[in-house]
Amino acid sequence: MSLPDQIAAWLREQLTTAGADGFVVGLSGGVDSATSAALAVRAVGSEHVLAALMPCHSQPEDARLARLVAETFGIPTVTVDLSGAYDALMDTLPPSDHPLAAANIKPRLRMITLYYLAQSHNYLVLGAGNKSELMVGYTTKWGDGGVDLLPLGDLYKTQVWELARELGVPQGIIERPPSAGLWPGQTDEGEMGITYRELDRVLAAIEAGDTSGIEPTTLAKVRDMIARSAHKRAMPPIFQPEA
Repeated sequence: MSLPDQIAAWLREQLTTAGADGFVVGLSGGVDSATSAALAVRAVGSEHVLAALMPCHSQPEDARLARLVAETFGIPTVTVDLSGAYDALMDTLPPSDHPLAAANIKPRLRMITLYYLAQSHNYLVLGAGNKSELMVGYTTKWGDGGVDLLPLGDLYKTQVWELARELGVPQGIIERPPSAGLWPGQTDEGEMGITYRELDRVLAAIEAGDTSGIEPTTLAKVRDMIARSAHKRAMPPIFQPEA
């Protein structure tokens, strides 16, 4: 069985176990969300998939490419503009000197929206996180990391690109520089300080237990990213009183 068919079968099993009727996925105009959406359609058909477009002071190109994905795979869409909600919340919150404090509100608002839509339709929230991002914690806790299922969670970013091609994701989306859309001009690789191809090479070496071919500074950087983000890959610790 091909990898897309394996993932599709797994998605159907998860849906049956949960007693749900379909999937909701947030389309950002990026390759990860496009690939997740394509897999959902492969699993249950487009009539059981809902694509949410959630602009929040976003670039118009994001919405254009998200609609292209929806049209390519025949997925119905709903658009929820979160700009007003973001502005209202920022007007209420005290100021912060940390730029990510405000930037991460956007993916957390998207998480709220996706769960609202999912519960309204008895759907599950399908995430778009890949193995590269999960391993180094390049995800917003309780934001884009707040989902029910991660069909790409065991695939490196470079493998997601290959899968996207196999599924027929438009080439322009595959070639688009990955971005979380946190601010104008923001890119994943620029924020992480390493390309996905180099990151995947290091992560694969760590997993294989042979890092002899990795430059020490790069290896130390990636190991530090893994260590500092450990809390994102676990449920909150629970205090256990002494007996």
